[in-house]
Amino acid sequence: MAGSKKSEQRFSTRWGFLLSALGIAIGTGNIWRFPRIVAQNGSDEGGGAFILVWVLFLFLWSVPLIIGEYAVGINSRKGVIGSVMVTAGKKFAWIGSFMTFVATAITFFYSVIVGWCVFYFIHTLFNELPTSTEIALSTWENYQTGGWPLVSHAVVMFLGGLAIWKGVKGIEKINKLLIPILLVIILVALIRALTLEGSMKGISYLFTIDWKQLSDPNIWVAALTQNAWDTGAGWGMFITYGAYMQMRFGIVKNALITGLGNNVISLVSGIMIFGTCFAIMGSQMGSSDGEILEVMKNSGPASTGLTFIWIPQLFEKILFGKPLTILFFLGLSLAGFSSLISQLELTVRTFIDGGMKRSTAILLLVAISYLFGIPSAMNLNVLTNQDFVWGLALLLSGGLFAFVLLRFKASRIRSEILDRNPLDIKPGRPWDFVVTYFIPAASILLLSWWLISDGMNENWYDPFGQSSLATSLFQWGIVITVLVVMNKWIARKTDENS
Repeated sequence: MAGSKKSEQRFSTRWGFLLSALGIAIGTGNIWRFPRIVAQNGSDEGGGAFILVWVLFLFLWSVPLIIGEYAVGINSRKGVIGSVMVTAGKKFAWIGSFMTFVATAITFFYSVIVGWCVFYFIHTLFNELPTSTEIALSTWENYQTGGWPLVSHAVVMFLGGLAIWKGVKGIEKINKLLIPILLVIILVALIRALTLEGSMKGISYLFTIDWKQLSDPNIWVAALTQNAWDTGAGWGMFITYGAYMQMRFGIVKNALITGLGNNVISLVSGIMIFGTCFAIMGSQMGSSDGEILEVMKNSGPASTGLTFIWIPQLFEKILFGKPLTILFFLGLSLAGFSSLISQLELTVRTFIDGGMKRSTAILLLVAISYLFGIPSAMNLNVLTNQDFVWGLALLLSGGLFAFVLLRFKASRIRSEILDRNPLDIKPGRPWDFVVTYFIPAASILLLSWWLISDGMNENWYDPFGQSSLATSLFQWGIVITVLVVMNKWIARKTDENS
C-alpha cells in the first residue's frame, strides 16, 4: 500500500536530518514574529520578563514535547494520525487529526507571509530603498491592493509542493542548502546591527526584566504560544520527521539541539531587530524610546509595519543598507520556506497514510492550501485573526499530545524507545514528570487563567472578532466536533493503508 511503502524512507545522514529538523524550528516565527511579540508584551521598562518565561517554556514545554514527538514517530513509522492511533488507541484518531489540522490551518496563512518575503526580496533587488514612510507605505499598499499577494502565495505553494515531491531525499537536499545560507545571513545582519551606534540601548531593553509583569497571564500565554511557534513543538512535524529518522541519530540529543538552536536564532533576530530599530530611529530619526516601541508594537496588522515598512527605511540610512536589506529578505524567505515544507510534508504524509499516492496528496494539498489562504492574502485582518486563533491552538494541541503520551505512559516510552540508543542522552524521570503532569496542567491552567483574566474582554462574545475568546472557541469547536464525528472513518482509512 502507499503508506507502508513510503514509511521505508529515511534521512540518509544525521547532518541532513538535523538541518531538516532545524528547518522546522527556524522560520519566520523567529525573524518576523518573535521581535513583534516581545515588543507587544514588553513594558516601559523592558521585554526581559517575556524572554525569561519564554526560555522557561523551552525546557518545560517545547523540548519535552519534541522528544515525545520524535519517539512516537520513530516507534510507529507513520504520520501524525497513525502515530497517535498506535500510541493512544484508535478512538483518539481525532487528536492526531486536530494536530494535523492546526498545522495545516497555519500553513494557509503562513504561505501568504512567505509570499510577502519573496516579493520584498525581488522588489529590493531591482528598486532603491524607501527614503520616507510615505514611499515605504506606497510600496506596501500597491503590493497589497494590486492582487500580488495572490500571485506570491501561488508561487510559494508551487515551490513548496515541488520541494517535497520526491519525499525525504528532496527535503534533505534542500535543507542542506537552505539552512547554512540562512545562518550566514543572520550572522552578517547581527554583526551589522551590533556595530550601529545606539544599538545597545535596544538590546538592553530586550533583556531588562520588569518583575511585575510575571503576574500577567498574557505574558505566560504569549510566551508559551511563541515558543511553540518558534520550535514547532506540538504541531506534529517532529512526529513526521521522526518517522523518517534513524534511531542511531539520537532522539534526545537532536531534540535539545533543535530547541536550543531555535531559541538562539530567535534571540539573535530579536537583538538584530531591536538593536537596529533603537539605533536608527533613536539616533538618526530622533524618535523617543516610547515612539520606537509604538512602531514595533502597532505598525499595522501582522507586524507589516515593522518588517515590511520600517526595516527597508532603517537599512536605507546605514552603509551597505541595500545589500543588507536584500540579505534580510532573502533570509526571511529561506526561513519561511524551510518551515513551510515541513508543514506540507506533515499533511502529505497524513494523506499517504490514508491511501493516497504522494503525487496526488501533494497536488490536493497545494490546491486546498492555496484556496483557503486566499482570504488571508486578500485581507490582513483575516490573517491576523488566523494567526491569533491557530497560534493559540498550539497550546491546546501540545496539551492533547501530552495526553497521547500519557495514554502510552511516559515511563514506558522512556524505557522502550528513548533508552534504546546507548549513545543518546538519557532524559530520566524528570521527563516523565514534565510530560505526565506539568504540560497537561500548564495547558489547562494557562488557558483558564487567560480566559478568566483577559479572554473576557468587552468583545469576548463576538465569534467574528479579530482576537476574541469566542472566535477561538467557535473555530476550534467546529473543527473538533467534525473530527470527533469522523473519528471512526479516519481511523479505518488510516488502518487500511498502514
